[in-house]
Amino acid sequence: MSLASTLRLAPRQRTLARRRIPFRPGLWVAWAIIVIVIAAACFPQLFTHFDPYNSVDGAQLVAPGHLYWLGTDQLGRDLYTRIVYGSRWSLASASAAVAVGLVFGSLLGMLAAFAGGKTENVSMRVVDVLLSIPALLLSLSIIILLGVGSAHAALAVGCASIAHFARLARAEVLRIRQQDYIEAAFGSGGRFFSVFVRHVLPNALPTLLAFAALQFGQAILALSTLSFLGFGSPPPIPEWGLLIAEGRNYLATSWWLTVFPGLLVITVVIATHRISSAFAGENR
Repeated sequence: MSLASTLRLAPRQRTLARRRIPFRPGLWVAWAIIVIVIAAACFPQLFTHFDPYNSVDGAQLVAPGHLYWLGTDQLGRDLYTRIVYGSRWSLASASAAVAVGLVFGSLLGMLAAFAGGKTENVSMRVVDVLLSIPALLLSLSIIILLGVGSAHAALAVGCASIAHFARLARAEVLRIRQQDYIEAAFGSGGRFFSVFVRHVLPNALPTLLAFAALQFGQAILALSTLSFLGFGSPPPIPEWGLLIAEGRNYLATSWWLTVFPGLLVITVVIATHRISSAFAGENR
């Protein structure tokens, strides 16, 4: 075969050798759910024209229909509107909680594993103590010390996840430290901070971000639980957990007040878990 023929076939061979991305409808549906929820949190006025706080006279506990798609609550407020506006509070609190756990937990685990010695032993003993305490109990303890509120609830959930991020970050750094390019970086005169920033952190970050996606769903569930127990956002904020709590007294007669917010929480948690599983599979 001539050189010209080889050059003509090369692009085709590269195209055939290129890795094909499998079509995964479950992953696409999960991404669609998350995108819609984020859009509702950022631009709620595009999804509904009702006010989430003002009630309508004579519209108390109206069943789902053409006017009120998900029905109304005991005060005559549109439930669909409150769910849409509540996505802003729920997603903001969950994002803050995940950020706290990701930043502080990852730094703790990475520095402990990379430094080694007494620093690693002391840090991991603190992590073991935090892991021995149930996450809900630890969150409630922090809220009792700081006070009730959405910001304090997000901080409490984030602090409860620090130990999990630290344990994962330590395991990733211990794996990366065994690679030859780390030894080569030190052998070529690299300092601790430069090797950590240029080599260790970029290689450990994908796994930590995949775990953060999973923790995002767990944070939404934990924050909803705290709001359901009365330790999260105060009324009349339409936070998802608070909507479930407000509708439990009317479950026998007005089931939609609890069922629809609960289904939304479950759907978002499952979607984030599916996305996290996809990230974890690609990083293996």
